[in-house]
Amino acid sequence: MDLQDQLKNLFPDHKPEKEEKPVAKSTIWMQDDPIICKYEKRKGKPITILEGYAGADSDFKKLAKELKTKLSVGGSFKDDKIIIQGDYRDKIMILLKEKGFNVKRVGG
Repeated sequence: MDLQDQLKNLFPDHKPEKEEKPVAKSTIWMQDDPIICKYEKRKGKPITILEGYAGADSDFKKLAKELKTKLSVGGSFKDDKIIIQGDYRDKIMILLKEKGFNVKRVGG
């Protein structure tokens, strides 16, 4: 006998309400133009650069923080570009496409 059955025995007249799960809405502004995802090496170390976002800087900073936490890597936001340490182009492109962004891979 599980918990639901026990509750039905204790409260036979109770009718449970159906709970609707709230749809997660992105607060980041979406754009029509693709975000450019490119790979570079600086001082011999690989980095992934995202550029071409036309929205507010605060939204782009939120996106940078979210990407860094999901990938568990370091990075920064400078000159309207997100710089992620390491070559994570494929994973970043998948994450951005799931969020609804258009992404264009440049180089390699």
